[in-house]
Amino acid sequence: MTDDALENQPPGYVPPKVWGPKTSYGGQFASINSPTSGARFERELPVGEHPLQLYSQGTPNGQKITILLEELLAAGHGDAEYDAWLVDIFKGDQFGSGFVEINPNSKIPALVDRSVDPAISVFESGSILIYLAERFGTFLPTERRARTKTLNWLMWQMGTAPFVGGGLGHFFAYAPLKIEYAIDRYAMEVKRQLHVLDTHLATNEFLAGDEYTIADMAIWPWQPGSLFGVYGTHEFLAVQEYTNLMRWYKAVGARPAVERGRRVNRTNGAPGEFLLERHDAKDFDILAK
Repeated sequence: MTDDALENQPPGYVPPKVWGPKTSYGGQFASINSPTSGARFERELPVGEHPLQLYSQGTPNGQKITILLEELLAAGHGDAEYDAWLVDIFKGDQFGSGFVEINPNSKIPALVDRSVDPAISVFESGSILIYLAERFGTFLPTERRARTKTLNWLMWQMGTAPFVGGGLGHFFAYAPLKIEYAIDRYAMEVKRQLHVLDTHLATNEFLAGDEYTIADMAIWPWQPGSLFGVYGTHEFLAVQEYTNLMRWYKAVGARPAVERGRRVNRTNGAPGEFLLERHDAKDFDILAK
């Protein structure tokens, strides 16, 4: 193997002066990736009977919102009832005109609050978490110090997720070829993230201290949830070695609302583990039968 082959992938590759897309890159998302934004076809969004309309899929980002909504309902906030419509990102549903209208970035999840006129559209999972927590006055402390701690960890998660999903997850699970440099680069960073969490949780019950907040709901599906789930990298990263993190992960996962929320809008799993759409609490009873 020549030095050029070691330094370039594919051998001989040199970045062009101006980048342009290739006909096809291969891999699971090749058919939907594009360097441009906007709607690709006309499709109105369905609307259910509840004020809160969620358009999502049960990915780690989607689970954040359904976990919070189920926690709100469990806490007695009956007006947090919601319709969760499946937006299948593998089929390109996120590029329909109705979805792009409420989220020009074409990424799930997106929420529409129809309890006000005109309705409020909210996109980006972190923004939705804050919006709902403030709307219902819970899971986001109002005291300045506690609120800041919660938002610190929420923003930490928003910043680290691309390394977990778009980085390690993509190159480990989805890329059409295994690239050692890319996998090692992102594995190193995700291991560092896990160590950050493990060290912090050695002296804290939850991310923001003694109180369960939207920070826990945001991080749980990603670190280490996605490593056990969608990306299957838990053994590769020796996740079980992070004992403080695993203590927290199991404790949060044992909450009934988390167990319900993680099922909503999922498209795969064992029977009883996923609920394509959720329009009523009774949908979980039907799922269990």
